[in-house]
Amino acid sequence: MSWSLRTTLLWDLILGVLGISAFLIHLGSDLWAVSQYALRGRYVWAALVLALLGLASVALQVFSWVWLRADPAGLHSSQPSVRCLALLHLLQLGYLYRCMQGLQQGLLVWQQEVPSQFDLAYADFLSLDISMLRLFETFLEKTPQLTLVLAIVLQSGQAEYYQWVGICTSFVGISWALLDYHRALRTCLPSTPVLGLGSSVIYFLWNLLLLWPRVLAVALFSALFPRYVALHFLGLWLVLLFWVSFQGTDFMPDPHSEWLYRATVATILYFSWFNVAEGRTRGRATIHLVFLLSDSILMVVTWVTQSAWLPSGIPLQVLLLVGGISFFLGLVLRLVYYRWLHPSYPWQLAQVDGTHAFRSLECYRLPQNRRADHLAQNFFPKAREEAAWPQEGEVNGVL
Repeated sequence: MSWSLRTTLLWDLILGVLGISAFLIHLGSDLWAVSQYALRGRYVWAALVLALLGLASVALQVFSWVWLRADPAGLHSSQPSVRCLALLHLLQLGYLYRCMQGLQQGLLVWQQEVPSQFDLAYADFLSLDISMLRLFETFLEKTPQLTLVLAIVLQSGQAEYYQWVGICTSFVGISWALLDYHRALRTCLPSTPVLGLGSSVIYFLWNLLLLWPRVLAVALFSALFPRYVALHFLGLWLVLLFWVSFQGTDFMPDPHSEWLYRATVATILYFSWFNVAEGRTRGRATIHLVFLLSDSILMVVTWVTQSAWLPSGIPLQVLLLVGGISFFLGLVLRLVYYRWLHPSYPWQLAQVDGTHAFRSLECYRLPQNRRADHLAQNFFPKAREEAAWPQEGEVNGVL
């Protein structure tokens, strides 16, 4: 095994451990916040946190279970029985099991002097599913919960230490999930340049800077109109769900689970951009950005017409200024990234020493995560022709 491949595998292992640790820390902070709310008689706040946590966990287990059942027989040879897997998912441990399985496979590959191509491809297969599940969990639980905590802080005029822990872990976790998902998608295309440190920092920052104004606008609206924010979310969510359905997604193995995917994507689109269709994405991304910006401005205007001061004494103008600067900087960094750092041109196929660069005929007989491949071809539309060969049906064993 070359030094560069061993270093890459070791780095993937470290990131995997950090990802599991971050998930457990955030879960602990959620339960901590619930206990504190309950002890102080804030039962509605505690119930809302638990509801978000429970709904996200159930959705995550369903995704994990459906994907496992759709995978080819014999692929996961080291997995426990179907009944044991079903029990793990019923106990809401399916996602953690997948994370541990990914770490186990990564450690196995790293320990081998000359790892087989199957072991390398299988490690990629598992890591891609984990990245997608982490992204879904982020926007089904972390982002709504961050909005809820900010609304509680703005409404009460003070922030407790456990709330600060939740806010910080949520912001970092959300941006990290987006970066990790984008990094994973790059591994699905042939000869795709690895996301370097500079590109990673810019991608991380523009997602964080564009997400903050949106979350702030929803939190401000929630603090003033706590009874109407659910109607606002439901109205926009239905519009976004119709838009996703209109694009004709085909991601899940059956029509029923496909609607779960569409509902999840609509939730992501409420906060951030997520591409689900083939073709050029610039127009759709621009429409979505203008749509969210207009909605956020309307919510802020509603806030301004009702109250210009927060209970904490911080003038609303300060938060609006910070949000506006954050949006502007995030937009600039996003343009910089897509202009110079986003892979948007066809590459020549090349054999690269690593786990992610093979697209030979032999490689197509190895485990290929077609779920992630499908999303990658949507995310990198100009590379689709390179990623699509050989044509379907020309080889056997493609997942």
